[in-house]
Amino acid sequence: MEVPRTVAVINTTRDIIDLLRVALEHAGFVVVTALTTEIRDGHVDFDRMMRDHEPRVIVYDIAPPYDANFRLFEHLAARPSVKHAHFVLTSTNVRHVEHLGTLHQKVYEIVGKPLDIGEIVGAVNEAMHARPVR
Repeated sequence: MEVPRTVAVINTTRDIIDLLRVALEHAGFVVVTALTTEIRDGHVDFDRMMRDHEPRVIVYDIAPPYDANFRLFEHLAARPSVKHAHFVLTSTNVRHVEHLGTLHQKVYEIVGKPLDIGEIVGAVNEAMHARPVR
């Protein structure tokens, strides 16, 4: 039996979540989603979501307010519940995000164009096959 290729999409905008969900599902992934604010405000238990669905890849968007969402990313990425997951980071302002802190990975620009979405699906596919690094 094949293990589901599960991806979690965390974004501040429901429309972008839906765009990514449809594209990722079309590419054969199982997708679970949450709004960034739902996690930050405690309406979604992030650790439980990770344990219940065991996503191999987490697509996380760093949106305005960039500082707060970057700090939330750092906090979530350090959680034991994601130690075997790879993050694919997105933002509408890659340049600004790259100046917020030390990142050891590419940040993908996402403004909703098909090319953006295709590049993110490709990055998820690549991350899905990468070895765990933590």
